Amino acid sequence: MGSQTKTIVWFRRDLRIEDNPALATAAKDGRVLPVFVWCPSEEGQFFPGRVSRWWLKQSLEHLDQSLRSLGAPFVFIRAESTLAALLQCIGTVGATRLVYNHLYDPVSLARDHKIKSQLENLGISVQSFNGDLLYEPWEIYDESGLAFTTFDAYWSKCMSLPIEPTLLLPPWKLVPLEGTGSVVSCPIEELGLENEIEKSSNALLSRCWSPGWSNADKVLREFISGHLLDYSENRMKLEGTTTSLLSPCLHHGELSIRKIYQNVRIKQIQWAKEGNCKAEESVNFFLRSIGLREYSRYLCFNFPFMYERSLLGNLKHYPWQADESQFKSWRQGRTGYPLVDAGMRELWATGWIHNRSRVIVASFFVKFLLLPWTWGLKYFWDTLLDADLESDILGWQYVSGSLPDGHELKRLDSPEVQGQKYDPDGEYVRNWIPELARVPTEWIHHPWDAPRIVLKASGVELGLNYPQPIIEFDTARDQLDDAVSMMWQLDRAARVAKLSGLEEVVADNLISLNSLDIPKVIVKEEVFCSSSSLDQRVPSLHNMKDSSIKKKPKDVHGKRSDLVGSCSPMNIFEKSKIDVDLLSTAKSSSARKRSISESQCAVPICFSSGCTDPCQEYKSVDQNYSNTSHSDHPCQETYQIGEKKEEKDFDAQSSLEGSRLCKKTA
Repeated sequence: MGSQTKTIVWFRRDLRIEDNPALATAAKDGRVLPVFVWCPSEEGQFFPGRVSRWWLKQSLEHLDQSLRSLGAPFVFIRAESTLAALLQCIGTVGATRLVYNHLYDPVSLARDHKIKSQLENLGISVQSFNGDLLYEPWEIYDESGLAFTTFDAYWSKCMSLPIEPTLLLPPWKLVPLEGTGSVVSCPIEELGLENEIEKSSNALLSRCWSPGWSNADKVLREFISGHLLDYSENRMKLEGTTTSLLSPCLHHGELSIRKIYQNVRIKQIQWAKEGNCKAEESVNFFLRSIGLREYSRYLCFNFPFMYERSLLGNLKHYPWQADESQFKSWRQGRTGYPLVDAGMRELWATGWIHNRSRVIVASFFVKFLLLPWTWGLKYFWDTLLDADLESDILGWQYVSGSLPDGHELKRLDSPEVQGQKYDPDGEYVRNWIPELARVPTEWIHHPWDAPRIVLKASGVELGLNYPQPIIEFDTARDQLDDAVSMMWQLDRAARVAKLSGLEEVVADNLISLNSLDIPKVIVKEEVFCSSSSLDQRVPSLHNMKDSSIKKKPKDVHGKRSDLVGSCSPMNIFEKSKIDVDLLSTAKSSSARKRSISESQCAVPICFSSGCTDPCQEYKSVDQNYSNTSHSDHPCQETYQIGEKKEEKDFDAQSSLEGSRLCKKTA
């Protein structure tokens, strides 16, 4: 590439200038136009929640200042089609190349592949890079060439491989493209990331958080110098700043994972020379949390159905309970279990809860209430400041027992015992449940057992100002056991019915009746890839039957309407029952055999055309998102807000976070 190359840098979740492969490549080769396209219609059911959009807006403003200081304006575009917006930019400035960094969720994979195919047919060079992971998902596989389905085996393989040691420095100058002023764009305020009603609530967030790539660097330095040493001891504490606070920065790409990894490894080597064993343990725990984030993207790339179905096929027979009233009580923090309620109220007030709280509230959701984990996933997506689809999928599937190395299906953790372990003094509960503020520590995690005189002195009237437990522990245990037994009965019946069609039932088939249904995906094989080895792979592309890919339009302005119309991820997913390859990013026989519409209690407003909608609240909220006040309390019908097996972290993203001290301000 020469100095005359005109390149559009398409920013998404890589909002930084340091160690940004796409930006570095464009800056080195010629003139640059940085672009951010906001296309709400393409986000589908995973339209970001209020607090996540607040962070995005602040981070974009921060990056805009940095890019302008380097010489190139940052162009913001609100569009109905990302492809149409990029075509408009290309035609206006005469760009000859588009570069971007990889994303790995199913929606982005489908959209990116379609855009790349269309632009290449127009004669536009398209290059994509790894700016989000230590290892690409197609680089890691077992001895048989299959994708890993357990974290320990995956991470052990990763740690045996070399890691690219060099971080890309920020460009010292950017040469802007001529004609940038003619691009149809808008000020960041007109992107629609934040409406007037939301601004008052969002103002509180700025007291506690400072989005932006340079601020993320400061947070990383402070964590490594001040908190990493004690990470192994403090990471489970619910109160205080006990972890890194990096998860929102990572989701939006304000920091590269390579920079975090290398800075931590440097500190690890330093402490090793000093013989600091405590530090070694802390570093290993923290690197493991980085590994969980990598693993979440690895799984979602190789098993893209995981956003709506359990990885273990057995759970398609699980009898989830679609109880909207219990779902509402859980959201409101009125289950009658103080530790669970404290976590849910903190989430509502701040958009944030500690990783341990996420495990506790999610476990209660799926094990006590038997509610579909996909409902919890969607609520977390709508309310978390660091909402991250792949990480949350890993967390919810792990807790619900949907993974081979997840919680046992019959595991039932007592919130009372968890409270005594992780909040022994009851300060976390008192902070978030003022009704229980005067309850003695002895009874704070199980007020229903407290003597009447104690409750009266504490100002607590169970059933009036604080609810009785929504379900008794023993009842929950019986219901869980019954549900698991029913699942296995239905699973065995389905397998027997399948085997009955065979001429001979052999011993191996009989043994398999009680085994886990773990899908197998071939990773190590020759993959069709028309461009550089740096580009994102999407195996099975050669099976896609898309006539538009074969035709070569002559007009870069896109007079052919078929170039734009089919780019929406919603349109792509609607075709999933006809051609599963459009959804699959790796060859999986089991994924092809199971229709997307087989999802059990899928998230309302799901991509699958066959799913039911048992919770109408989601439908009414999602369809009117831009017009809904996100500051309402969850008591109202529209809820929007604005480790080893010792205990694997619930959420790979949130395991890099901490309990932000913005509680009482929110």
